[in-house]
Amino acid sequence: MLAYVANLATLICINAILAVTLNFIMGYAGIFSLAHAVFFGVGAYVAALMALQWTDSLLLQLAFAMTVSGLLSAALALPALRVRGDYFVAASLGFQVLAVTVFSEWKSVTGGIGGLVGIPPATIAGHAFVNPMEFLGLAAVALALVVLLTRTLVRSSFGRSLKAIRDSESAALAFGKNVALIKTLSVFYSSAMCATAGVLYADYLSFINVESFTIDASTLFMAMVIVGGIGTVWGPLVGAVLLTLLPAVLTYLPFLPQTEIGSVQQMVYGLAMVLLMIFKPDGLMGIKQGEA
Repeated sequence: MLAYVANLATLICINAILAVTLNFIMGYAGIFSLAHAVFFGVGAYVAALMALQWTDSLLLQLAFAMTVSGLLSAALALPALRVRGDYFVAASLGFQVLAVTVFSEWKSVTGGIGGLVGIPPATIAGHAFVNPMEFLGLAAVALALVVLLTRTLVRSSFGRSLKAIRDSESAALAFGKNVALIKTLSVFYSSAMCATAGVLYADYLSFINVESFTIDASTLFMAMVIVGGIGTVWGPLVGAVLLTLLPAVLTYLPFLPQTEIGSVQQMVYGLAMVLLMIFKPDGLMGIKQGEA
């Protein structure tokens, strides 16, 4: 039972990192992306390949995964952010579809649908994190650092520029802000930090395949942000907890067949989004004074 709770808590931490990093561009920059799972996948694949072929050092895996994911984000951000609003959503959707195809078909690197198996446990200074409780502590520390760094960045002059662009891009341009550069840097940061979740995910499960990085995953991460509250500190965390626990709760319902859990889960997600938009459009945590 303890191992199960530790497993669930670890997945919550990983999902919370994904929600927090997506909220950074959605809530503070006004950039809605449907490709967050791509950078999650890039981080996971980089970590897995490094662990299988080179090193199991977690710090080296994080450094390489964040760099690759951040640089790859430029392929999406540089052309797409020259335009506004819906164009980026459309570009991110196309990027997501393209990435899933690459993950599936580049079998010599990603293993295709079969994925990569037998990923060695991550190590720091020679210590391997094989105990579930130890890995939970590692994931919790990573989440805390991501939240702290993101919160610090939001409160900085860069964060204020982001919110100015979100509120009125024309006004930000009039005040001399380099809108394209600021938005590109925000996507770079979000994608690089998102990759940390991918590294933890690969090292923890010892197996990854493309099914974890599809458009469904990107939609789930966006749902976590919206349910919790866009542009808030605690909203993405609350959303990650609720939507990660939901499948576990459904599993224990005696009247629900195991084969139907996925379908019911999708129905609950949709119903929750509709009800939130009607009764609490700002999300469960709302937008607190000073956080928007």
